[in-house]
Amino acid sequence: MEEVIKKIKKFNEDRDWDQFHSPENLAKSISIEAGELLECFQWNSKFDKEEVCNELADVMNYCILLADKLDVDIKTIILDKLKLSEIKYPVEKAKGISTKYDKLK
Repeated sequence: MEEVIKKIKKFNEDRDWDQFHSPENLAKSISIEAGELLECFQWNSKFDKEEVCNELADVMNYCILLADKLDVDIKTIILDKLKLSEIKYPVEKAKGISTKYDKLK
């Protein structure tokens, strides 16, 4: 993963794009690219896998840049969030259902 992060950062440094990458702008870009990803599935369940992968990569690139800008470790924040989700969604209550955590019985 470190190699990927370095390549993304270098790509942006080479183009002097960091000046545009405030946390706010990166968060907006994540949302915009996520919308483009969703557009791949807009009208039916058929999709172009290459197009989906390209949009997914865009979302992930901006997420990586935002994590870097905020000086947070991606692995750490994902694992920390997973721990919180394990508490919110215990297996015995959440297995096989999609109910939101505050509605689990």
